[in-house]
Amino acid sequence: MPSLDILLTFFVTTAIFAYIPGPATLYAAAQTMARGRFAGLMASLGIHLGGYVHVLAAAAGLSILFHAVPTLYLVVKLAGAAYLVWLGFTLMRAKASGDGHLPAVEAKSARRAFFESITVEVLNPKTAIFFVAFLPQFTDASAAFPVWVQFLLLGTVVNLMFSSADLVCVFLADAVVVRMRRSTRAQRLLQRAGGTVLIGLGAHLAWQRT
Repeated sequence: MPSLDILLTFFVTTAIFAYIPGPATLYAAAQTMARGRFAGLMASLGIHLGGYVHVLAAAAGLSILFHAVPTLYLVVKLAGAAYLVWLGFTLMRAKASGDGHLPAVEAKSARRAFFESITVEVLNPKTAIFFVAFLPQFTDASAAFPVWVQFLLLGTVVNLMFSSADLVCVFLADAVVVRMRRSTRAQRLLQRAGGTVLIGLGAHLAWQRT
């Protein structure tokens, strides 16, 4: 494995990247605002599991395809952006209940959030590019473990660190939701706010050059 100094730099850098608000944290917060804390937690779990697809792809060298075939990167990026926009409109159209639940069928919403989040993360090529660009800075070709194993180990740490930030956002968003849960009007506002965030994330992803 890399030296202790390199690993310390890796942990500090990863923590900084993880706790700077980004698309994943905003997505988890949006799901919490629109569907409740359990849905936000399931969304974070879905993002986490989807992240391992990119970790495995980076370890296998598959993520380099996005550099080699720009058209593939564009297709996947636009598919992910369109899916986010569709999810945003779906949340905005969802009916709020008047009994303090967000939305009326919370368990079903949590399951949907879980599977939707896996899809969102897998269809985000920027995550793949991040792993390909970031992890090699902290690998050592002369170490006892082969580079692909180092990719797996370091990628797992990155994924766990980013997921911890997502969980923080879920609980912070839930603190806001709890205060507004008794009002049907407030529920509708939260759902629209969550949907707007997802639509904005989709538009941002679509218009980014890289």
